Amino acid sequence: MQTERRQNPYPLTWEIPAAIFVTGALLLVLGVHLGRGIANWTAGAGWHWPSPAGLFSTVPAVLAGDASIGLASPIPDAAAPSQVLGWVLAVEAIILIGAITLTLVGLRRWGPGRLKGMATAAEAEAALGISRLRRVRAIIRPDLHPAHAQPPSTSVRIHQETDHD
Repeated sequence: MQTERRQNPYPLTWEIPAAIFVTGALLLVLGVHLGRGIANWTAGAGWHWPSPAGLFSTVPAVLAGDASIGLASPIPDAAAPSQVLGWVLAVEAIILIGAITLTLVGLRRWGPGRLKGMATAAEAEAALGISRLRRVRAIIRPDLHPAHAQPPSTSVRIHQETDHD
């Protein structure tokens, strides 16, 4: 219902989907090398990261299980192919879960299905809550709450209660 009243003057073009695709591809490539680095580190070969020139070209070999391809120096105790694939899959799963979670949170907050014009609980309390009603009670019911009247003292209240009995 709210979306029919709004018009988007900016047409959807190719830049936003392209940026999402490039960011996703870069995260997947970095996840492959992060998984390989963790596999080598847990195998006792130390932490190694590929050179920037081999960042994309070594991905197929790493996915085939080669733990030392594209690194600056050869690793004598490189991780086994099963370890490399296990760590790569674990890291990629974490990246995928994180990306899906961030996408859902972003769509809920800024997406087309978000609730527009809804006040937060604090804003609703400030505008409609009991604290505001107490603050402006002299305006709402001036007959019961005079603006500058002092509350009656204890002796006056006792006297007023005994008069009515």
